[in-house]
Amino acid sequence: QVQLVESGGGLVQAGGSLRLSCAASGRTASDYAMGWFRQAPGKEREFVAAINWTGGSTYYADSVKGRFTISRDNAKNTVYLQMNSLKPEDTAVYYCNADNSLAIVRMRPRYWGQGTQVTVSS
Repeated sequence: QVQLVESGGGLVQAGGSLRLSCAASGRTASDYAMGWFRQAPGKEREFVAAINWTGGSTYYADSVKGRFTISRDNAKNTVYLQMNSLKPEDTAVYYCNADNSLAIVRMRPRYWGQGTQVTVSS
């Protein structure tokens, strides 16, 4: 079992930046692949980014490539999502997630945080 708590959301103007954090707790939290999904009002939840347990492999949705960067600090059991050049269409609730493999985290991860709101104004 792993518990996930997100932080760092807020309101930002278009073109601005935010950094989301996700603190993981649990006996083997650092062994999990982790990632981020988001859900905008009236839309389905969608994959954003994922990172394997070592931090050596990352994946991104096409819509955020070149603007978002996922990273992790296993000593702190924390994964980050640095979001630059934000657009109004990035407005959503962002959810941290975790599972045993990168492939699963990108598709149907078991463990989810409660979400943090990101709002980008135009």
